[in-house]
Amino acid sequence: MEYELGDVVGREARLGLIVLSTDETLEFEAREVLAGRDVQLLHARIPSHAEVTPETLAQMERALPATARLLPQGLGVLGYGCTSGATVIGQARVARAVQAVHPGAPVTDPITAVQAALAALGARRIGMVTPYVASVTAPICALLARGGVEVAREISFGQGDDWTVGRITPASSRAALLEAGRAPGIDAVFASCTNLQTFSVLKEAEAALGLPVVSSNQALLWHMLRLAGVDAAGWGPGWLFGA
Repeated sequence: MEYELGDVVGREARLGLIVLSTDETLEFEAREVLAGRDVQLLHARIPSHAEVTPETLAQMERALPATARLLPQGLGVLGYGCTSGATVIGQARVARAVQAVHPGAPVTDPITAVQAALAALGARRIGMVTPYVASVTAPICALLARGGVEVAREISFGQGDDWTVGRITPASSRAALLEAGRAPGIDAVFASCTNLQTFSVLKEAEAALGLPVVSSNQALLWHMLRLAGVDAAGWGPGWLFGA
């Protein structure tokens, strides 16, 4: 039987996302933003250690090109879904590793996206929530500081096991966001980690604090869509998707 060929799905944008093998949250929250949209989001899983330390995060760099090869050519934007990993490896090194396989494609990651999001919101002094141990949190605070963003208060769950992080309840995230948001004179609160469940409590936390709340997943998806030239106003939770 004869058949016709047409365009692949995702006429508005085609995105590629590298997801950690231990992450059980990023893809779920991405569906909330993209449900019903003519945007294609393809995922590839990169091997990652359950124990999250600067050393185990750095080891992912070697697997980035091979994982990027699992995604088809011709994608509009690619993202690497690890806030702490991009910080430890280095944002430019992550982009080079992915672009070695997908030349010319814009590449982003959660910490790069968060920096862009905070700039769009005019936030220079923030509260921060992380699930990490101190040795993982510290480089993120330092990177933000180098970019002109002061972390005035940091609240951490002190958890080094990524399987456990994915099971921290949204209610716990909300309580931590409210605690971090009590820092005087802050402009926003940032919840770091793509495996931390936050989407269901972002709006509630913003309403309670009267401040924008930015999460790794929210910022990453917002930035990928922005780089793809998509007007995604209102697509996702929080003030950011209205910025």
